[in-house]
Amino acid sequence: MALITQIPKNSREEYRVSRDEFRGHDLINIRVYFVSEDGDMRPGKQGVSFRASLLPEFMSALSKAEAA
Repeated sequence: MALITQIPKNSREEYRVSRDEFRGHDLINIRVYFVSEDGDMRPGKQGVSFRASLLPEFMSALSKAEAA
C-alpha cells in the first residue's frame, strides 16, 4: 500500500487515500479508518476502490461537484 494522504473526518475517523495493487490490478482506494478499542487505526467497511486508469474520470467528476 502506498498511502497518499489522510484527511480527518471527525475526532475518531479519517479518510485515507492510497494506491494499491490487488490481484495484479492497480487500484485507487479511498477508505474510512477508525480508532479501534486498542487505540490503533483500522480500516472500516466504508470506502471505494477503483482501477487507477479511471482516475481522470473521477477527477473530472469531483471537479464538477466542486463547481456545483
